[in-house]
Amino acid sequence: MDVHGRDLRYFVTVAEELHFTRAAERLYVSQPALSKQIRVLERQLGAPLFDRDRREVRLTPVGEALLPHARRVLAEWDAAHDAVTRAKAEQRGTLVVGMSTSPGRGGMLPAIRSRFTDEHPHARVTLRQVGWHDSTAGLADGSTDVAFVWLPVPGAERYRWIVVAEEPRLVAMSAAHRLAGESTVDFADLLDEPFLALPADAGPLRDYWLAPEARGGRSPVIGAEIGSADETYEALVDGLGVCLIAAGNAPLLTRGDVVALPVRGVSPSRLALAWRKDDTRPLVHAYANAARLATRP
Repeated sequence: MDVHGRDLRYFVTVAEELHFTRAAERLYVSQPALSKQIRVLERQLGAPLFDRDRREVRLTPVGEALLPHARRVLAEWDAAHDAVTRAKAEQRGTLVVGMSTSPGRGGMLPAIRSRFTDEHPHARVTLRQVGWHDSTAGLADGSTDVAFVWLPVPGAERYRWIVVAEEPRLVAMSAAHRLAGESTVDFADLLDEPFLALPADAGPLRDYWLAPEARGGRSPVIGAEIGSADETYEALVDGLGVCLIAAGNAPLLTRGDVVALPVRGVSPSRLALAWRKDDTRPLVHAYANAARLATRP
């Protein structure tokens, strides 16, 4: 005996409403068509499912026996339908990649995209620029699926990541700064300098770029807060402070009136591709794997 899922859905709706007209309205079918399909189902089962008279509709014992199983079958089918829909969306979906500064170091981004699209040719990759106030580049609020972030990432227990680049930290300063002519600077020579700092809500990343581990317990002097490369450039030119930057970001700031110098006494910076730990979508992990392959030594 083959019973259509449509007939089970019709049966469950009538059982819930105990009224053929209201059930038909819920199902967007005519009442005669609904009654006809219920009769077809009853013939297939060899027993009536409802007792009907002019005043009310009641489930028969057979209908009572069928109802929990019909609901379970429909729930499983709905779950299967949702799973198929998600799988199709993954195959032809959009992956949103967040970043606060361009990760285009040495052709990294095109190399990752090439490997990813080889595996998922129908997927669309969208790049989203996120302000420096959000150190997770959109991962925390779900506006991005994967993101290029600087470590340490706030709320690290929520994420997984792979390091895609490790670069020396440089010190950027105005070309008119007293140390601008040096070939290398000791961080100890910067302890009394005002520093440009990320916004307070950048969390541990704000501290990282102020290098507290190299200050011997001394608190940094904050000259200004910065939220973008343009703000940083203007603050540096105006002499509001100096700042540590990743070597790969130096071209964003060294535009004639700003210099970036090697600095001794601080650890290298690490750029990572991160994603939410509980995100099991195939596209997310395919992009992470493409990043792993594109950046491995």
